[in-house]
Amino acid sequence: MMSPDEWYGFRPVVNFEESFDAVYGLEFAEDDPAEPDVVRGRVPIRPALLGLSGAVSGGVLAAAAEALASRATAIAVIPEGNMAQGMSNDTSVTAPVSEGAIHVEARVVSRADDAWVWTVVHRDDAGGLCGFSRITVAVRPMRQK
Repeated sequence: MMSPDEWYGFRPVVNFEESFDAVYGLEFAEDDPAEPDVVRGRVPIRPALLGLSGAVSGGVLAAAAEALASRATAIAVIPEGNMAQGMSNDTSVTAPVSEGAIHVEARVVSRADDAWVWTVVHRDDAGGLCGFSRITVAVRPMRQK
């Protein structure tokens, strides 16, 4: 797994090791050139991520979906003088997961000039669906200094 700081030379304002994504353990997978509209990651499950029910909190799934979609959008639009901002996140947990890892796959379904829309599936180690997200990322011009 790559550090997001290695993605296409992208350098975020906050180092990944100090980010919220690092705190809950998101790991980014290398891009597959055969699938340019897909990004993947995983979240290893540990006790700190479990809610009172003993399963991973839905907030972890929502955060991972947002991170993949927003970061991939940003990498694509920053060279054009734009920035990416999370606009909406609709995440549903479909099955509890309490061990192993959550594998996350985000696919862009729309690339409008002002917003990108992503669908994200979350699967357990056996490939079972444990969550689904729809993420919209706004694309806005960067302010000039």
